[in-house]
Amino acid sequence: MATQNRANEIQIRRIYNAPIKAVWEAWADPQQIAQWWGPRGFTLTTHSRDLRTGGKWVYTMHGPDGIDYPNNTQYLQVEKYSRLVYDHGGSEDKPPMFRVTVLFTEIEGKTKMEMTLALPSPEAAKKTKDFIKKAGGNATWDRLAEFLEMQSSGKELFVINRTFEAPIETMFDMWINPKNLSQWLPPSGFTMQFIRSDIQEGGSSFYSMTNGGNTTMYGRTDYIQINRPHRIVYTQQFCDEHENISHHPLAPTWPETMLTTVELAEEGPNQTRVTVLWQVYSEATREAIETFSKGKTGMTQGWTGSFDKLDDYIAELHVKA
Repeated sequence: MATQNRANEIQIRRIYNAPIKAVWEAWADPQQIAQWWGPRGFTLTTHSRDLRTGGKWVYTMHGPDGIDYPNNTQYLQVEKYSRLVYDHGGSEDKPPMFRVTVLFTEIEGKTKMEMTLALPSPEAAKKTKDFIKKAGGNATWDRLAEFLEMQSSGKELFVINRTFEAPIETMFDMWINPKNLSQWLPPSGFTMQFIRSDIQEGGSSFYSMTNGGNTTMYGRTDYIQINRPHRIVYTQQFCDEHENISHHPLAPTWPETMLTTVELAEEGPNQTRVTVLWQVYSEATREAIETFSKGKTGMTQGWTGSFDKLDDYIAELHVKA
């Protein structure tokens, strides 16, 4: 399957906070790959795996709805710690769906993963990209980040990425301008109002979210680090209307304080990848940590809904401009 042009390719880029050996082993070890491969809620059964040039990986993905998805991978190049090239989805009676090239590069103790999916045509690439997005397949690479963090520190982490068609300065303003933030951050069906906003290092904000009916939530955000235009770090707590710390109104065992890290990286002149890392902050009960751990599918749905609104909001602003 020859690469024709970039229009028939899907590019995926990630930086993992782990040395290249740990990232490679997460791919190479069948027991490890079973912990993170696939969309959230999916499980994996490997029937056979021979990770070498000319080898095969035959496995089945089990969806949360009970549907099984047989998969067949043919390895064309395997260079330990540096490169994988494989055809995905083919079998004896059908050609592969696409060819994947994965490059691993270590940078100051972290690992850059550069993945290219090459398809027969731009139309096939768009169709596959839309399918991956709909199926939640991009969460695979977020789950890898969470798995690596658990392996190294023993701590639960939630990660989600999205690439937006907007320059990095525009995306940064989506996070620090209260007017912009209130348009896309609240869950679907909710509106957001800032009661007080002081979005700067050492500052804090107090806000409400309501569905217009019988549910109104209040929250407080304290900003720890703001490094324009690449990084924002803040803590978040649910409060009552008087700004006293309270519990999540719909999940009383949810952790009291969450730490959010937002990282922005340029992927082109008008493309920005946003990475959100979410973890429990300070001390928390075992029950709270378990609630956080078991809630990752719901977190993905919530952030995906917000990011979809952010996509629409950016497109709307572009039309007005």
